[in-house]
Amino acid sequence: MSLESRQALFRAVLVFAVAAIFLTPIAWMVGTSFKPPIEFVGTGIQILPDAPTWEHYHALAENDVWRRVVNSIVVSLGATALALLAAFPAAYALARIGLPHHLDRVFLVFVLIVKLAPPIVLAIPLYHVLRVLGLLDTLAGLILVHQVYALPFAIWMLLGFVRDVPIAYEEAAIMDGAGLIRRLRSIVGPIMLPGLVSTAAFVMILSWNEFLYALLFIQTPSKFTLPTFIATMITEDETLWGQLMAIGLVASLPILVLVGVMQKGLTRSFAAGLK
Repeated sequence: MSLESRQALFRAVLVFAVAAIFLTPIAWMVGTSFKPPIEFVGTGIQILPDAPTWEHYHALAENDVWRRVVNSIVVSLGATALALLAAFPAAYALARIGLPHHLDRVFLVFVLIVKLAPPIVLAIPLYHVLRVLGLLDTLAGLILVHQVYALPFAIWMLLGFVRDVPIAYEEAAIMDGAGLIRRLRSIVGPIMLPGLVSTAAFVMILSWNEFLYALLFIQTPSKFTLPTFIATMITEDETLWGQLMAIGLVASLPILVLVGVMQKGLTRSFAAGLK
């Protein structure tokens, strides 16, 4: 066997081993979601069920899980859209205009501190803000409080992409009489599209998985998002393992579809960042 063949074989074995390590928990989750409760008490390691059943998925459907899926989609899309609408002009202003007396650096440090602060630290101030605005126990209020971590993340991420846009393009557009809005729409935006796509994907994933604020600010069960609804599967008396695994699969699928759809944009953005 030649050296190239040995290297190819080694890479194939390595890829297979890494894939097996990462896919085994997923396969276990899928298999458990189809197991009848009697098979949970087995002592052996068995991924596939002996007698597959849909009872856990039927139980989720009876508990109106699809309403919670819709709630999570609404909150994630709303938080992502709001974060990008605010972060894009903010990142552009910091990269192109800046603030006097190095205040742009102070602002970025402040934004980073807010991002790194534990979410519980801001829970009481956010509660009062939502109460004054009349947005407690609403999905709109949850979209608003998600900006606490989504907006700083989006600003920091988009800042690097704005700086990568050649300023000569904008200068040429200015010579042709293009205003700021037109430059953002026709030059900066299209060039930054991979960055906008990747930022949107990460912000949506952050919002999709957020648990604490959804737990604190949403009290009506019909308005629960998936993370808070999943928490109801664990009680003092029992843990509904079958339903936990089933809803875990349901909660994972939208994100997998999102990443699959945005894969091209993510690859382009990462490749651009490595140049």
